[in-house]
Amino acid sequence: MTSIKNALAGLWSLVVGMGITGKYFTAPLVTVFYPRQEAENIETYRGHVELVGKEDEAGVPLCIACGQCARQCPSQCITVSAKVAPADPAESKDGKPAKPKRLKTPGVFQLDYNLCSLCGQCVQVCPVDSLRYSNNVYFAVFTRQETNIDLLERLERQAKEGK
Repeated sequence: MTSIKNALAGLWSLVVGMGITGKYFTAPLVTVFYPRQEAENIETYRGHVELVGKEDEAGVPLCIACGQCARQCPSQCITVSAKVAPADPAESKDGKPAKPKRLKTPGVFQLDYNLCSLCGQCVQVCPVDSLRYSNNVYFAVFTRQETNIDLLERLERQAKEGK
């Protein structure tokens, strides 16, 4: 008797699964066959992160180089370091060289897109909203080294191109 119940339960599970499969099989296609078709909803695409530039100077990032994004990244794919101002020799005390001052501007901002899981932690924790998702759907590379993106250089290039 239990084997018949198990068989009926399995048969019912199969019917339910086939119903779900049939529903999606008859639904309209979501896939866009590029280059024959263009995607219409590129604004909703969530690609790699990129820096946001200042309103008055598009090539200068809003980033204050606090490093929150790098610390919160579970994939450890972000490298941020602040620019350092040269030490002023006049400020040295007791013959010891003065400490160089850390500026609130990134000197290095690298993203290893090969490691990025697109989780969005970096975008969420940024205190000055200096990160956003790129909507570049045409990002394609030939080597792994090309997935190491210098986001400062990318921001400057976008500012020159007027994006």
